[in-house]
Parts: sequence; structure tokens; C-alpha cells
Amino acid sequence: MSQDTLIKLECTVCKKTNYYSRKNKKTIKERLQIKKFCKHCKKHTLHKETK
Repeated sequence: MSQDTLIKLECTVCKKTNYYSRKNKKTIKERLQIKKFCKHCKKHTLHKETK
């Protein structure tokens, strides 16, 4: 994956980085918010894009 499109997704509950994803930064300007499973919390939580 290219570095300019690679983003980190962080759990909002435990603040751990669990997922890496890609996005087109030219078409999507706002930060991603996805509900995903956190293996540390052991439940589905909201994950936000970090820098």
C-alpha cells in the first residue's frame, strides 16, 4: 500500500490502534469513523482515523 493513502484506525474506548486501511484523500476529506471489533475490548466499538 502506498503511504499517502494508508490510514490507522484507533478504538475510541481503549485508544489502541487495531486496523490499517486505505482511503482516497482527494475524494474523502473528513476522517473515517467505522464500527469494528476491538480485540482488546472484546466487543464492537467505534474506530476513528488517526494521523
